[in-house]
Amino acid sequence: MRVIWLQSAGCGGCTMSLLCAENPDVFDTLAAAGIEMVWHPALSVETGGEVRRLLQAATEGHSPVDVLCVEGAIARGPRGTGRYHMLSGTGVPMLDWARRLAARARHVVAVGTCAAYGGVTTAGGNPSDAVGLQYEGSHRGGALEADFIAKGGLPVVNVAGCPTHPGWVLETLLLLASGRMGAGDLDALGRPRFYADHLVHHGCPKNEFYEYKASARQLSDIGCMMEHLGCVGTQAVGDCNIRPWNGEGSCTRAGYPCIACTAPEFEEPRHSFTETPKVAGIPVGLPSDMPKAWFMALASLSKAATPPRIARNAVADRIEVPPTLRKPKA
Repeated sequence: MRVIWLQSAGCGGCTMSLLCAENPDVFDTLAAAGIEMVWHPALSVETGGEVRRLLQAATEGHSPVDVLCVEGAIARGPRGTGRYHMLSGTGVPMLDWARRLAARARHVVAVGTCAAYGGVTTAGGNPSDAVGLQYEGSHRGGALEADFIAKGGLPVVNVAGCPTHPGWVLETLLLLASGRMGAGDLDALGRPRFYADHLVHHGCPKNEFYEYKASARQLSDIGCMMEHLGCVGTQAVGDCNIRPWNGEGSCTRAGYPCIACTAPEFEEPRHSFTETPKVAGIPVGLPSDMPKAWFMALASLSKAATPPRIARNAVADRIEVPPTLRKPKA
């Protein structure tokens, strides 16, 4: 399977994340699956005229493209020309290259939330008119048409995340290479369901504190960050705490709230990422699938039943009260 990877308007963080794949690493994984990285701007040796000829051959149909991967948002400005972002040395906007290659590719993969929905690149006034490949925020229709379907029968596969997890990228490519990803394997926003059917909340090390609504008050505290510090892990999709980065890392494991970086428009929460908006003391964002009345009843009971150990540890920066050792029965 031949892959061409373009880096558009973004920070390159998804490539950096991909290189953190371990046991096996990204190169061994791709090689073992027969996946050839025809060109990647950071990983390939081809430059200049070699790249121009390679891309031209792909757009003219002389060289097959099984997967087009795009990292970073696509700048459409000014006035829809895309000339705010030219692919160096080609005289052609990245917008046009993405469209030409997508028309030839068997599959199109948006790597990261910028490529999927616009992401951080579109935050604020968005003077470059940047968008995702098939979405502008949560609405269909970006650099490609809203009803775009690649030659392989799938819309753009949105491997969202900021940055996206290396395992999500590799698993997507492996599934495409084996022909085992169909339309039913994507959620309503085009994300692969193998990670989008999970919540960041699943496997979070702070779940004991969440169950008792024992809440952290500041970022150094080890309690649950939902009530006061903006964590939306109970609403955000991702298996970040099931298969953490580098075997052990995730935002909540590091003591920072989940900001739902796999979702459209996460970059514009209209409040601080470390603040939980409330109405009459009730968090605005409640856990997925839970009615407000049920949550309030559960929260009241949980707080009343909170063991002193959990209440005290929640507002400390380390375990101050260890679990009670139970004596074995005689």
